[in-house]
Amino acid sequence: MAGIHITDIEAAINHWRAKKPSPDGVVLSPELRALAEVYALMVYFHEDEADEFSLPEAAWQAWQAWYDTTPDTPCIAICSTSQGDSHCKGCGRTFDEVQHWPGMSATEKRHTWRRITQEGHAWRFNRYLERAAEGPAAAAQAMQTAAQEAHRQRTRRKTRKGGEAAD
Repeated sequence: MAGIHITDIEAAINHWRAKKPSPDGVVLSPELRALAEVYALMVYFHEDEADEFSLPEAAWQAWQAWYDTTPDTPCIAICSTSQGDSHCKGCGRTFDEVQHWPGMSATEKRHTWRRITQEGHAWRFNRYLERAAEGPAAAAQAMQTAAQEAHRQRTRRKTRKGGEAAD
């Protein structure tokens, strides 16, 4: 069973700080207060993970709301497990993680995300970083930029060969 790592609690706290900032620098939103209490106890007791089933309901709901804003899967559509690899070169997940991903809990998925991020060997973190752009707008922008560059290169080649003028 995977617990909720302290870095995910921190990320959820930062999410809520940005989403519902304190009006006076003192008062916290209910979501932020619930997560801050869990975070403080984790720090005090030197714990790296919190058991998802022991979190107060308000903290669980706040964490889950943050989790819903994160990308669900690390997949970049280059799956080498289908070619027989035990770990996918594209996303870094194991064959079992790829196969069972739809049935995994949010904490199990975050545990996997943490592992592959720390390892940093998957192509999603280097060779194919543009495919891992979080959000459709970022992915669309990366594709548009690549298409514009390809068009510029074609235009330059035509110009060198005596074809159309450069843009």
